[in-house]
Parts: sequence; structure tokens; C-alpha cells
Amino acid sequence: MDFFNALWTSELPDGRFETSIQSIPFDTLPSDRVLIQVIYSSLNYKDALSANGHKGITRDFPHIPGIDAVGKVMFDPSQTFAVGQEVIVTGFDLGMNTHGGLAEFIAVPANWIIQLPHGMSALQAMQWGTAGLTAGMALSALWHQGLRPQQGEIVVTGATGGVGMISILLLKHLGFQVAAITGKMNQYEFLKQIGVDRIIDREEFLSEKPRALYPMQFAGAIDVVGGEVLTKIIKSLHFGGSVAACGMASSVDLPLQIYPFILRGANLLGIYSADSPLEKKQEIWDKLAHVWNIPLDAISRTITLAEAPAFLAKIREGSHIGRTVVQIKP
Repeated sequence: MDFFNALWTSELPDGRFETSIQSIPFDTLPSDRVLIQVIYSSLNYKDALSANGHKGITRDFPHIPGIDAVGKVMFDPSQTFAVGQEVIVTGFDLGMNTHGGLAEFIAVPANWIIQLPHGMSALQAMQWGTAGLTAGMALSALWHQGLRPQQGEIVVTGATGGVGMISILLLKHLGFQVAAITGKMNQYEFLKQIGVDRIIDREEFLSEKPRALYPMQFAGAIDVVGGEVLTKIIKSLHFGGSVAACGMASSVDLPLQIYPFILRGANLLGIYSADSPLEKKQEIWDKLAHVWNIPLDAISRTITLAEAPAFLAKIREGSHIGRTVVQIKP
């Protein structure tokens, strides 16, 4: 086989970017890395940016997006993995400046790869994907900080996205009361169906006059938004409350004085799953496969590679809901 199919993003002469299915020469992939036949990938916000030519995500084009992949090892020059072994690759440089998982094959360093946990299917792995890994790391950090269901309500932002929905499901699985902050009024009923106890309109949440501290209402939070939303959440935590911050969809700025940290002992926990050590990733994947094993069918859909460009456009537009898995190998 000299060629493989992939989602190929190229820059046109007029500066626009085009993403389509192309037949790619095998020598596009480095020959000195672990070759993996991809079974499933999934769609994430970084993929949408890369497929739109965002130079902050991907420097050089043409390029294959896709920060997630699960598949079978075909060749490993390092002899770390056996041929046929099922493995997961998420984060590191996959899909950014290294050709990614929205393709029939990837070639990556051995130290980017973990074993598919026993009892987890390839489809389930990509229903979780980077979003699930991130949500799992956020929940693990809050739990390690001592947060327990009896301490009060946990608030989740970006509630209709992958990280948000998975966070809600995991928190409910562990017995927490969950509030969700969202700007998508048409998704209120769905959020209730997946277990949200209280829905907070984002505009209403931000409408209050800025203060140094707000009345305490949250025991903790998982935030993917950043900016003003994160700022107000920190100012609204119970004594000793914690926020696991894992995104900046709204803003990278944090207009905040030190009062919540000094007067209420607030904790801001940074979550970054992409370059986490393999041992940490394996620990969270094993939890997702066993003690945190919950069905994600209600928030997931499976599409073909040919359908991926349309769904990536939905992500860029902000109209995408939940998790989208891409079946690569029939």
C-alpha cells in the first residue's frame, strides 16, 4: 500500500484553507516512529482550528488534523509495543504540528502511546477522547483536593461541550449536586436529562455588578471558559473551595484581585492533559475504564471521515453539542 486516506487541510493561493479527503503518500509519515492503523478518532476544538488554518495550532500546511486516535500497532521500531496491540494516542503534538488522527494511519513516538485499557472498546476510547481525559483529570484534581459530594454544589461551565458534558456525567456518577452555566437556552432540557440539578444562564450570571467577593454558592467547579466566568466563580466559592481550570474558550485573561485566595482560601487548579506524563494519562484512562466507567452514548454520535469537515465547521460556529467520534476503519 503506497497511499492512505486522510483529512487534508491545505492553503490555497488566495490565503484561504480547504479541508477534504485526500489520498496521501505513505512517505508523508516518518518511517522511524510507531505506525498505527487508526480505528476511530474524534473531533475537538483544536481540530476545528487546525482545519481552518489557525497558525497558533498548526504552523505548516498542508496538514492532517486530529488530536485523538485509537488503533492497532502495525510496526514499532522501538519494540515497545507488539504488532496488533490496541493503543491510544491523545495530545502531545498529535494533530497540531504532527500529522493527526483523522487519517487511516498515524506515525508517532512510542512515548506518546498508552495501551487501550482492558475492558474498554476502541469506540468507547474515542467517546471519551481528550475531552474525557481532561474531565477525568479535573475531577481527579478536585477529589485529591478533598472535595466530596456532601460539601455542596459543583458548577460546570461550557456544559454543552465534550468536557462539560462528560464532567457532568462523572460528577453525577460520584453523587455530586451539579449546576451548569450555559448560554444555550435550547439545551436546557437535554442538560436536565443528563443529570444537571440547576441551570444558570451565562448572561444572567455575568450581569451582576463586579465585586471583590460574591456570596458563597459553589463548593467547587470545572471550568473550560476562563475570563469573566472563571473570575466570578472563584469569587463565589465556599471557604476552601477549588476550581479545576482546563480551558479558555472565552478569554485567557483573569481580572482578579487576591481576596478569594486570602480571605476564603480558594484554590485554582490548572489542568493540562495534552502533555501530561504517560503514567498520569494511563491512571486516568484506567479509571475511565473501570471505577468511572459510565455510558456516553447519550452525548455521542459516530460519523464517517467524509462527514468530518461539516462537523468541524459546526464546532467553529459554536453549534456543536457533545462528542463526535469519527470511524476511520470500517
